[in-house]
Amino acid sequence: MGDTFSGDYSKDKALAARWSSAAEAIEALAGARSLDAVVSVLRAFARRAVGADGIAVVLRDGDQCHYVAEDAMEPLWEGQYFPAAHCVSGWAMEHRRTAVIDDIFDDQRVPIDAYSTTFVRSMLMVPIGQAEPIAAIGAYWSETGQPTDNEIALLEALARAASVALENERLSRRMER
Repeated sequence: MGDTFSGDYSKDKALAARWSSAAEAIEALAGARSLDAVVSVLRAFARRAVGADGIAVVLRDGDQCHYVAEDAMEPLWEGQYFPAAHCVSGWAMEHRRTAVIDDIFDDQRVPIDAYSTTFVRSMLMVPIGQAEPIAAIGAYWSETGQPTDNEIALLEALARAASVALENERLSRRMER
């Protein structure tokens, strides 16, 4: 019984640390006044907050997905463009909902050629921007498996905070004009 309690305490402590990291990110996003600042905050906090092996921030650029930033255990696709119709980030933005993929080799939304040479085996992709997503944030794990409800909730909370930050930035520009 002592081992179970100790294990539960360690899990609770790790989860509390993730939510604390997410809270820091949300506070930093509240002060972000540009797209670059939002991307920088997500790059700095998202991976730690969700406990992922990597994250990427993806911007919609016409009919392309531009991987503008990442923090990962190995390089992924930073700086590269992919057709939005053939990438998970494009799918998440188009459908305005989170893509939860527990095995990249078993999901038709995943362009296997782009992923097969990476460490990625499972992932989440969350759109940023409710009415009209302009970006997405992805979290990647090196093992297959369903992301936990907490991991999903944490990444979605960060995406909502980023969406609010970008909307605030847009409104500030409009008021300055």
